[in-house]
Amino acid sequence: YRLAPEHPFPIPLEDCYAALEWIFSHGPTLSMNTGNLVIMGHSAGGGLAAALALLARNKGLRTLAGLVLIYPMLDHRTGAPDAPPANPTTGTFSWSRQANHFCWESLRGAYALDDDRKTLFSPALATDLSDLPPTFICVGALDLFLEEDLAFALTLSRSGVPMELHVYPGVPHMFDQLPGEQTGQATQDIARAVRRMIAAGLCD
Repeated sequence: YRLAPEHPFPIPLEDCYAALEWIFSHGPTLSMNTGNLVIMGHSAGGGLAAALALLARNKGLRTLAGLVLIYPMLDHRTGAPDAPPANPTTGTFSWSRQANHFCWESLRGAYALDDDRKTLFSPALATDLSDLPPTFICVGALDLFLEEDLAFALTLSRSGVPMELHVYPGVPHMFDQLPGEQTGQATQDIARAVRRMIAAGLCD
């Protein structure tokens, strides 16, 4: 997908949706089973993956087998000057509040958050996540995104979406880019979740 700030919202999401539409349209000719398609994303890509699942639901595109969100960036309010008091245990390592605010402002461009697309810009604003596919979320306990990811998981649960949540102790944002016990555990957890999603998709 094209990147902000040169290509602000909704361009990156539109690029992702175009790719998803293409896969559903052309996958069978490439011997792809589009019934077991899982979307996955890390960090900002995780936020885009969540938004893509919402957009696909809103447009009535075919059901996805699963959604895997790895420390997803979901809430544009995190790190903003008018944000609630910060959690002192998160956002110290790897990804700061200032960096997060800059990233969201770059993506936002001229968008005013004054229409029904705001949940696609910032998925944390969505209050109804019903009909999203089974979702796996993982995040480090020291990650700036901890609270928004926990809140999103709760909204999924309240919306009746099968949800699996993992919080790994003692690790910050991007922890899986470094060797360590939690990286290995997260890799195993993600692989197991994807296998379950694909197996369920094959049965549908």
